[in-house]
Amino acid sequence: MAMVGRNLAGPLLFLNLVMYVIVVGFASWCLNRFINGQTGHPSFGGNGATMFFLIFALLAGVVGVISKLAGASHVRAWRNESLAAAASSALIAWAVTALSFGLACKEINVGGHRGWRLRVLEAFIIILAFTQLLYVLLLHAGLFDSRYGPGYGDTPYGSAAAAAGDPYKGGPTTGSVV
Repeated sequence: MAMVGRNLAGPLLFLNLVMYVIVVGFASWCLNRFINGQTGHPSFGGNGATMFFLIFALLAGVVGVISKLAGASHVRAWRNESLAAAASSALIAWAVTALSFGLACKEINVGGHRGWRLRVLEAFIIILAFTQLLYVLLLHAGLFDSRYGPGYGDTPYGSAAAAAGDPYKGGPTTGSVV
C-alpha cells in the first residue's frame, strides 16, 4: 500500500505530458493562424474569447510540460527533497490550466463557428483541468498519510543522524568542520 501514490502518479504524469504537448501543438497552430488573420480557414473560426483562450492555453501547455519534467524527477526519486519542486510546479500548472479551462468554457458559451482544431484544443484543456488536479492531489497525498507518498514530516534528520554523529545533519561536533 506504500506505493499507491507513486504507482498512480507515474502513468498520470505520462498521460498529462502527452496531452500538454498536444495542447502546445494545437494552441501554437491556432494562435499562428489567428495572428496572421487567417480566421477564414475552414478548420479555425472562433469568437471574442478565442484570442485570450489561445494565449492561456499555450501558456498552460508550456508550464504543464515543464512541470512534468520536475514531476518525472520526483516520481523517479520519490523523496521529500524532490516533492517540493514537483508539487509547486504542478500546482502552478494546474492554476494556469484552470484559467484556460474557464476561458474554454466561455468560448463554448459564446458560440459561433469553431473549427475542429479549436474544439479539440478546448476538449484537451477541459480534460487536463481534471487530470492535472488529480495529479496534484496524488502528489500531496503524503501530507495526509505517509503511506501514499514520501510524507512531509518524516525526515531522518535529528534522530538517527544525531546518534551517528553527523555534524551536517544535527549531530554533535567535536572539532572544526572545514
